[in-house]
Amino acid sequence: MPFTTRPIAKADFIEGMAKGMAVLESFDTERQRLNATQAAERAGLTRAAARRHLLTLAHLGYLDTDGSHYWLSPKVLRFSGSYLASARLPRLLQPTLNRLAAQTSGSFSAVVRDGDEGVIVARSGSAGGQGPMAYGLHLGARLPLHATSTGRVLLAALPEAAFNAWIEGRELRRLTPRTVVDATALRAVIESVRAVDLALASEEHEVGVHALAVPLRNMRGETVAALNVVASRQDLSPTALQRDFLPQMLEAAQDLRPLL
Repeated sequence: MPFTTRPIAKADFIEGMAKGMAVLESFDTERQRLNATQAAERAGLTRAAARRHLLTLAHLGYLDTDGSHYWLSPKVLRFSGSYLASARLPRLLQPTLNRLAAQTSGSFSAVVRDGDEGVIVARSGSAGGQGPMAYGLHLGARLPLHATSTGRVLLAALPEAAFNAWIEGRELRRLTPRTVVDATALRAVIESVRAVDLALASEEHEVGVHALAVPLRNMRGETVAALNVVASRQDLSPTALQRDFLPQMLEAAQDLRPLL
């Protein structure tokens, strides 16, 4: 599966690089601007160490600063741009998403799991630009696993022991009044996803947005990514999503299987 970590010998591990990346990853949608104290807390470093990393990253052009706070600069997009341009999976999936959007006037995304989040690696809206667009659903966007249709497909693909380890003691963040935040309830949701091999999330990630997702599997039966379609409340109900989009999504998943 994508985005898995590999073991490394202690002698080969560059601790300074790991700390620098931890500082860079401490910036997100909740904390877009950080000072040294905040970055230290989020990265698990001392304030002095965090300050040095912030200064270095700013010197290299990956952060902007006003002298007190720091924020990501456009240069960080080089990482995502290079990945999307060169990685096999996005290039493989994009034509299929474009075709689905042209056929159905829907908005489709392909998402992979990266740790505790899903990441959009391919994205296509309707050909006429009129398809529903949920806020923040762009290439490279990071999505909560528990509250999204794609996240639930990816969680359902985990072995039971791995899912139990993931959910044990985890605080599930409430994003809307309808977000499932009870661990027992989420377990039941994931069991249902495994049983029917699809996932629905209705106004759990964003009010007014419904989403349907199916797994994209390779020939070994491994879930490589999740494919979803989103619709606004005024356009389609969750039931209508399955009626109007599911057949085409399942056909696309079957067509992609030998290529994944």
